[in-house]
Parts: sequence; structure tokens; C-alpha cells
Amino acid sequence: MFYGFTEKLLKDMKIIEGFRLRKLGKEHIVVGEGLAQVNFNKMVSLNDSAAYLWEAVEGKDFTVETLTELLLDRYEVTEEVAAHDAASLAQAWVEAGVVAE
Repeated sequence: MFYGFTEKLLKDMKIIEGFRLRKLGKEHIVVGEGLAQVNFNKMVSLNDSAAYLWEAVEGKDFTVETLTELLLDRYEVTEEVAAHDAASLAQAWVEAGVVAE
């Protein structure tokens, strides 16, 4: 377990091809582009921190540890808080279907 999350989240993940981050006014929205995402009927809204992480890992393999390090590099938070937030976000992305393990 990693701060209460499953071992699955410790494996490499990747944003599924065809999902893009767009800025709509002050909002950051993940949208599906292309035929593969035709059945994607969710709207994924990201806050500024999550959008920063998305942009940092887009097109790359990443882990919760990668996200944690990115948070620690950018924000003044403890490692425990960064790890918990990174794991929560990764789990939300997997559940939304925009990231594959």
C-alpha cells in the first residue's frame, strides 16, 4: 500500500493517446480527440496543480513517485502530502479512463 492506495498505482502509467488538456477560460479540461475517444462521455476538470502534473507527464511513462517528485519540486509541501495528493490524482485519472496502467 502507498499511503492507502493499491499497489497498482506504483506501476508505470501513461496518458491514453488522444486525450488533451485544454484551457477553457480559467478552467483546465481534459478532452478526448479522435475516434478512439468517441465513447468518452465524461468531463475531467483539473485544478492548476493537476494541470501542471498533466503537462509534465504528457507523452511519457510515469508513476505516483514521478508525480510526487514534481509536486515536491514545485510546491512547499511535505513528502507525505505530496505522495497522498499524487496517488489520489493518479487513481482519479485511472478511474476516469484517461490514464492506462
